[in-house]
Amino acid sequence: MSVPVRQIRAHYSADTITVYQAYSPQIAVPALAAGRFVAPFKRDRMTWIKPSFLWMMYRCGWATKPGQEHVLSIDITREGFEWALARACLSHYDRDLHSDRPSWSRQLRASPVRVQWDPERSLGLRALPYRSLQVGLSGEAVDRYVDDWLVAITDITPTVRRVRDLLRAGDQTAAAAHLPVERGYPLPAQITAGINASPDITANAVGELS
Repeated sequence: MSVPVRQIRAHYSADTITVYQAYSPQIAVPALAAGRFVAPFKRDRMTWIKPSFLWMMYRCGWATKPGQEHVLSIDITREGFEWALARACLSHYDRDLHSDRPSWSRQLRASPVRVQWDPERSLGLRALPYRSLQVGLSGEAVDRYVDDWLVAITDITPTVRRVRDLLRAGDQTAAAAHLPVERGYPLPAQITAGINASPDITANAVGELS
């Protein structure tokens, strides 16, 4: 079954959805100890959360890029996640969604959340022909993320390194076995339209191997 072009694929339960972030030890270690984001995490900066594990691996280079050495798996409430999407603005102008560029610009400035669709990645970090959602939180959305939505933070860096080592050894099958199961995430129709998501979320695939 083909994957919709703009589909949120995530690991989720009835109440929570898992998103990923990568940080330096200076931010990750205190957050893990506290069970929430604390200083030197800065609330006044936009923070990007990613439901796709493989897109996070592309972004952080399997936890090898400076400042992204710790990969965190963060469970947040689905209610909070959908609150963010309902108040999001696309990070780029889309003539099919916005009446004109000034209207989009005003919405972007007013919104505490922005979203963008970037090419999803395979296990080999190849760009795939469908998209993955990134969600940027600022202002009120960051406060809600830290104070209200967050359920659990887990350091998955050892798993990330294990998968990286298996790939380097050429064992894609063993590497793929460590991937989280990600499914199409169901969205209310109004949110689907607002973030320009594809309406069909029936596909369950995580991604391709190579």
